[in-house]
Amino acid sequence: MDTSFDMFIETEVPENELIISRTDLKGIITYANDVFAKISGYEPDELIGKPHNIIRHPDMPKSTFKELWDTIKKGETWRGYVKNLRKDKGYYWVYAEVSGVYKDGKLVEYKSIREPISREKKIQMQRLYDDLRAKEENSSRVVLYIDNSKLEELKKIEES
Repeated sequence: MDTSFDMFIETEVPENELIISRTDLKGIITYANDVFAKISGYEPDELIGKPHNIIRHPDMPKSTFKELWDTIKKGETWRGYVKNLRKDKGYYWVYAEVSGVYKDGKLVEYKSIREPISREKKIQMQRLYDDLRAKEENSSRVVLYIDNSKLEELKKIEES
């Protein structure tokens, strides 16, 4: 049981930077720019060949990604707000546009361009996503303080 609070450490996406990645048609990363690697806490070669959901934050509702895939599979551009998980378990927020890349009229891969968002938008989206997860997935994010003896009991239960 992880009791560290790294999950609450936010990395700010610089205003003048774009995060860019490409994936194959199954969502496996084929390209990651240096900004993506730096912001996500990975080296570029740690991202290439991995599923893009390596950075999926547990706060994100599954319905958001279903909508994303449904949209891009229809040949349309998906636009939305995403909370991503860093390698160190911190997080960062972005506005993302995901669309197909075509060669000779044939879909060959997907590209994603992401940019920073305002603090107000982050708060708004966190509340929306918390509500969606509670309704759709019957789960909620909880932070609480408990007596250490109770924590040890929980750890023993988790291990068994």
